Amino acid sequence: MRVEPSSAGRRRILKQLAALAVMADAASLAPAMAQSTAQAQAPAYPAFPPLTGRLRQGLTPHLFNAGMEDTCRMAAALGIQGLDFASDPADWPTLKRHGLIVSVLRVDYGGGSSKPGRASAGPPGWNAIGTPDRDGVFEAALRERIDAASANGIPNIIVTCGERGALGYEEGKSNAIAFLQRVRAHAEARGVTLVMENINSGHLGGPPAAPGSMFDHLPWGLDVVTQLNSRRVKLLVDIYHAQLMDGNIVNFLRQHIGKIGHFHAGGVPGRNEIDESQELNYRHIAKTIADLGYRGFISHEWTPSAGQDKAAIIRKCMDIIDV
Repeated sequence: MRVEPSSAGRRRILKQLAALAVMADAASLAPAMAQSTAQAQAPAYPAFPPLTGRLRQGLTPHLFNAGMEDTCRMAAALGIQGLDFASDPADWPTLKRHGLIVSVLRVDYGGGSSKPGRASAGPPGWNAIGTPDRDGVFEAALRERIDAASANGIPNIIVTCGERGALGYEEGKSNAIAFLQRVRAHAEARGVTLVMENINSGHLGGPPAAPGSMFDHLPWGLDVVTQLNSRRVKLLVDIYHAQLMDGNIVNFLRQHIGKIGHFHAGGVPGRNEIDESQELNYRHIAKTIADLGYRGFISHEWTPSAGQDKAAIIRKCMDIIDV
C-alpha cells in the first residue's frame, strides 16, 4: 500500500525539487556567466585605424602572457587577422568570435593549452622531424591535426627539426625528408601547408649550447623543401633567427619567395620590437615580401621591452609591416 506524504512532507519535497532546479539552472548558466565575467574583467583596448597594406599580420599570443580571451580582444582591436600556435581546439570558437583565424597551428603534446607558455616537450622525436620519431607518435598526431586544420580553415601547420645531438646535418636532412615524404600526400589532399621553421644555434630563442639546431641555416631547409617539391611543404622563415645565422635576408627572399609559406618577425638583437632600435629595416623587408607577391601571414613573435605600453608598441610595429 502506497502511503501518501503529509502536507508538511509534500512541502518539504517541493522545496527540495525547487532547490535542485535552481542548482541545475545555475550549472547550465555557469559557462556563459564565466565567459561574461572574463569579458567584463578584460581590459578595453582603443580602436586603432584600419590597416591598409598588402600583408596579413598575425601574432604569437603566448609571448604576450595573457589569457586567450584577452589576447583575442587585443588582437582584434589592433587589426591582427590571425594567431599563431592557438593549439587547443577549445579556443578556436573564441578566435572565430573575434574575427580571427589560427594562422599557423602547432601540434602540442597533450592536445594543446590555452595557458601562456609552451606545452610539454613530449617524447623523443616530437615535432623534431630531423630526429627519429619514437613509435611514430608525432606523425600520428600530425595526421590528426592535418584533418582538424582542414576542417576548421587553418592554412598552415608548423614542423620543426630538433637539435643535432648525435646526428649531423646530413643524417638529419635524410630523416626530415623521409618524414615529410610520408605525410605530404595527406597534407596535399587536405589543402594544408606544412611549414618548416629555422631556429638559431647559440643565441636567445635557440639551443644555448653546442651542437645546436638541426635547421639553423636557411640553405639546409631550402634543400629539404626543394627535394620534396610539394606545394604543401614550405619554409617558415623566422627573420630573427635567419639574421643571427645567415643575414642576406632580402636576397634570399627575392630568390626563394615561392618556397616560403609563413614568416615570423622579431627584433635583432634581443627579440624585442622591430622598430628603429633594431639592426634590421623591417619596412624594407616587408615591402620586398609584398612586392614579390607573397600573400600569406607575417606574424609578430617577439616580446615588448620592459615599460612599454603593450598594445601601442605592437601597433607601432604593425604599422611598420603595413606596406
